[in-house]
Amino acid sequence: MKFNPIKYIIRTREVFIELLDGLTLEDINRIPAGFRNNIGWNFGHIVVSTQGLCYRRTNVQPDREIPFESAYAKGTVPTYAITTEELATLKSQAIASIRQIEEDYQKGVFNAITPYSTATYGLEMDTIEQVLTVTLAHDNLHLGYANALKKAVYEQKSQ
Repeated sequence: MKFNPIKYIIRTREVFIELLDGLTLEDINRIPAGFRNNIGWNFGHIVVSTQGLCYRRTNVQPDREIPFESAYAKGTVPTYAITTEELATLKSQAIASIRQIEEDYQKGVFNAITPYSTATYGLEMDTIEQVLTVTLAHDNLHLGYANALKKAVYEQKSQ
């Protein structure tokens, strides 16, 4: 892989974790007026989505179990307050799941994937490198949402 999106995905997730570490659990769970989700949901969403994109949508491991998927999959909204324990698990999974994908990549697990396109970008991906590049874009999209949510949370708290 000439361009290695893995290191950028990991760094984006580290930056996201730094954002979370600077907030209270209350702020992470708050859904500001005008929004339909919160910072915690955006973080959980990137953690579960990448595994779904890399393993399930490619048909590499279509039956793969993805922890917390029902809470953070596309189309969901927060239905409960994330706990300290769940957040810690998601933080750990955020990096560990990418390391697993990297290990599986090196083992050749993704040599033959089923091409697919996402609703978000609408472009067909037929290599794992393309899937990982879209993952990087997707992670940064949600990091941007989280930063907007942080600003909205602070603005509403000061009113």
